[in-house]
Amino acid sequence: MTLLRAAPAVLCMAILGAAFSPTAKADDRNKKTTVTFSGPVEIPGVHLQGWGVLPAGTYVFKLVENSSNRHIVQIFNKDETQIYATIMAIANYRLVPTNKTVITFNEGLKGKPEALRAWFYPGANWGEEFVYPKAKAIELAQATKLPVLAVVSEVKTEVAKPEELEVTEVLTKAPVMAVKPTGEVVEIAQVIQTEPAPVQVAASPVEPTLVAENRLPDTASSLPLIALFGLLALAGALTVRSIEKRVV
Repeated sequence: MTLLRAAPAVLCMAILGAAFSPTAKADDRNKKTTVTFSGPVEIPGVHLQGWGVLPAGTYVFKLVENSSNRHIVQIFNKDETQIYATIMAIANYRLVPTNKTVITFNEGLKGKPEALRAWFYPGANWGEEFVYPKAKAIELAQATKLPVLAVVSEVKTEVAKPEELEVTEVLTKAPVMAVKPTGEVVEIAQVIQTEPAPVQVAASPVEPTLVAENRLPDTASSLPLIALFGLLALAGALTVRSIEKRVV
């Protein structure tokens, strides 16, 4: 089971916990999305010093262009003049996209802000499943009873400039696994669907089986049969002639 299938039991959509800016239009290339949180939200990744939790307010989410197969998301202030965090994410596919932005959270940490979990762009079949430091991932997994993606190497999470290229390079190379509620570390593919399911090709129709007729091989000549018929005809003629003589 993927995280998305189990998510409805413990996650909430952003439309329940946050109000989205009605004037914001996302860019298909970088998925730019403006969102307003009604309460504090904990974020993963490498963030600006003192900004591990975003206060209530309006923020801009964007994908960073890079050559890696990793997805890097940056969170800006409303005016896009300040970057608060650079976050690594893994593509998480969903079967049915929606026409609205959806943000989900890790719930269950009593007395603490909700922790950002995933971001789904309108109309997209995949979303961004955010990756947390391993210790935090274990805490979230135990609280939510769901696996959480984790960086399994040491990565500095607070920096003066989270937008620096060095930060992106570190995140694209850091090993990522998934932490189960038991604390077990497993491969990502065991907990989320990172690629579309392969299309199943219909089986080819069964070729008809050729059944041989039950015939004897034509190995004997038909000449003996013709000779037999000739002898029978001759015997018949002689018999008829004999009878005619007796009658006369």
